[in-house]
Amino acid sequence: MQTIWTILEEAGVLNSVGTSVRVENPPFQRLLIENLAESGPDGHRAISIAHYGESNGDLMRDPEVCAEIVVDQDAPALCPYSFRTDFAGFAQVSRWRDTEGILHCLPRETRAMEEFLVMWDRNLRDQGYLEAFRRSRPAGGGGQ
Repeated sequence: MQTIWTILEEAGVLNSVGTSVRVENPPFQRLLIENLAESGPDGHRAISIAHYGESNGDLMRDPEVCAEIVVDQDAPALCPYSFRTDFAGFAQVSRWRDTEGILHCLPRETRAMEEFLVMWDRNLRDQGYLEAFRRSRPAGGGGQ
């Protein structure tokens, strides 16, 4: 997930809840990465990574992946727990807590989301999102 991590770190999104970074990269859809206010199902900080398009004037996620940021032995990882694409009307949650606080996990769906996130990160790199992000930053960088 090097592309997503690099954007997160260079934008300073990880430093405060509720912050986000938006990357415009025509002709591709805009990318929005948000540091979510609520924790993920395992209690770790969570982010949303989404491409946004429009349909009849409405913003549509195509797709959105929500993932927890887990730091294990100083190596951060993104652990996805939900996927949705509004254009197809599809949503899947692979890990959640019920009203009694019991954690539920669908391992096959979690693995599919992990594989998708790896592929998506590679596509973001190949499509030039990191370079587009860096071009949009003022000289000297800094957080958002």
